[in-house]
Amino acid sequence: MSRAGDLQERLADAGYAAGWGAVKLLPEPVARGAFAAGGGLAARQGGRGVRQLRANLAVATGGRLDGDALDALTRRAMRSYARYWQEAFRLPTMDPARLVAECSLSGREHLEAARAAGRGMVLALPHSGNWDVAGVWLIDWLGGPFVTVAERLQPESLYRRFLEYREGLGMRVVPLTGGERPCSVVLREWLSGGGTTCLLVDRDLSSGGVPVQLFGRPTTMPGGPALLAAQTGAVLLPAVCQFDGAGWRFVVHPPVDVAGPGRLRDRVTGGMQQVADAFAASIATRPEDWHVLGGIWADVGPGPARGDGA
Repeated sequence: MSRAGDLQERLADAGYAAGWGAVKLLPEPVARGAFAAGGGLAARQGGRGVRQLRANLAVATGGRLDGDALDALTRRAMRSYARYWQEAFRLPTMDPARLVAECSLSGREHLEAARAAGRGMVLALPHSGNWDVAGVWLIDWLGGPFVTVAERLQPESLYRRFLEYREGLGMRVVPLTGGERPCSVVLREWLSGGGTTCLLVDRDLSSGGVPVQLFGRPTTMPGGPALLAAQTGAVLLPAVCQFDGAGWRFVVHPPVDVAGPGRLRDRVTGGMQQVADAFAASIATRPEDWHVLGGIWADVGPGPARGDGA
């Protein structure tokens, strides 16, 4: 790694450390207002991530919005994204009972049915709303932890910081790479014993994803959720997190069937297409809560920067 890259990673770690150390000490209204203002400022500055988010939202809204309306949606989306980080920095100090009380859930019957049958659950989620708050709610409902997977960030101190944060909320976290055992083995064992896992899958960061259509455009998504469900008999449930006023809303979609005849590859691909369709249906109701500042579709890149033809 170059010295510049190492410095950038260390600065990122220092920034997150400052966030967890300082933001949680601010009065909640002050922190909320400051992060909302910061999200609005970032939207006005129009960096590469913001421009990619704007392009992604144009696809998610079917190209129906004119330039001004799309700009307004992007500003709301950046404020929503800022809210996620404000809550993430404050979450370890917030009362879990309050978080649970201010959550609403659609599709509880799908969770209840899986638990009544004694089956494991694979919840597949997009980067929408606050999935960490959803985790707090789920741990309370399960009466114990679920397992999730974390990308091995660099430097190692930053990865450890996120690991401690999510484990402090009650989650069990396994690294995507570099663990004592492959994460796929750990997940299969956990699910086979009736456990629950939550996986963020709307961005495929590998080269091994399965082809799907998301909002009518071809892309790829990790096939892990459908593969795990097929291998262990766990229930595959697409779920989407959203903000709901000062609280949070979670939508659990009906189970995706990956059992039955046919090749495993085809069942996994078909299952992930159903997950993508469920994501699109819920994201379309509140696109501003979809926090994806990176590329999703190969043919949808960020628009030009201001002053470069924008």
